[in-house]
Formats: sequence, C-alpha cells, structure tokens
Amino acid sequence: MVTFLNTLINQKKRIAALLLMVLSLFSFSALADESTETVTAPTAPAWQLKTQSGSDISLSKFQGQAVILHFWATWCPYCKKLQPKLVELEKKYKDKGVKIVAISFNEDEGALPQDELASRGYSFITAVNGDEVAMRYGVKGTPTTFFINKNNQVIFKSTSSDISDPRLELATKEIAK
Repeated sequence: MVTFLNTLINQKKRIAALLLMVLSLFSFSALADESTETVTAPTAPAWQLKTQSGSDISLSKFQGQAVILHFWATWCPYCKKLQPKLVELEKKYKDKGVKIVAISFNEDEGALPQDELASRGYSFITAVNGDEVAMRYGVKGTPTTFFINKNNQVIFKSTSSDISDPRLELATKEIAK
C-alpha cells in the first residue's frame, strides 16, 4: 500500500511540474508578443499663452525643437533649486537644439515671473497665467518639468527638484536626438 501511495504522489508531482512548465511557456510567449509592440510616447498638448510683456507664446513656436517645458511659480523654493540644473542642461545641449520654455502658474497677485527669472540670472522665456495649461498637462504642483522631443512627444515628466537625479540629463539626451 505504501509503494502504491508513493507512486501516486510521484505521478501527481510530475503532472504538476508539467503543468507549470506549460503555463510558463504560455506566459513567455505572451511576453514575447508584447515586447514586439511599438510603444509611442504621448503627444504634448498644444497651448498658447502670453508672456509678461504681452507677446504670444505657444508650443507650436518651438515645432521641431527639443523642449524642456518647466511649470513653476515665483514663490516655489523647489523651482528655484531646480532651475540652475535646467539652465545647465540647456547650455550643454544647445547645439542639439534644446530649449527651456517655462510656464508660470498658481502665482500670487502682482507676481512678475520674467522679472523674477532675470533677477536669478536666467534668460529663458516664461509664459504667465498658465493655470489652464497646467491642468491640461495634469500638473499638480511645482516644479513639474516635461521633456519633449523634436516630434512633440513627451519623453519624461519630472516632479522633483533633485538636481542630482541622473534622469534629467538622460531625458535631455533623449529629446536632443
């Protein structure tokens, strides 16, 4: 009787092992099919705003360029921390066409974002009153920065002010291609 039970247990183990092997083959097959699909980055939503001086500015004005789109506010200490890194990246990849474009939103009454940037020593342009555009992009706080390639695809989104984050440079390299 014991021999019969051992044989039965061994057969059940073999059947279970065989089933696991078959299931794993199906899952590898499914993964292989998924990996051949082309993943397309989302398209950056179009927008048009004004600068502090009243000039029109829009994403379409930067068609065919790599854009670091930086949502910020004058009162945001994290934006102030991140901006030098963005300027550094723009300078480093300027010959590849990388451009910083900023959108100021959620500002205090009477804020002058372009003047604030100038006082920090930066010359990149900023749109003002960008609350609606921030909502369209799903921005929940400052800073939020999008890295948009020359085909108008969002390659990376950052909500951090960590200037040592290597993804900032990797994203800039990617959009500069």
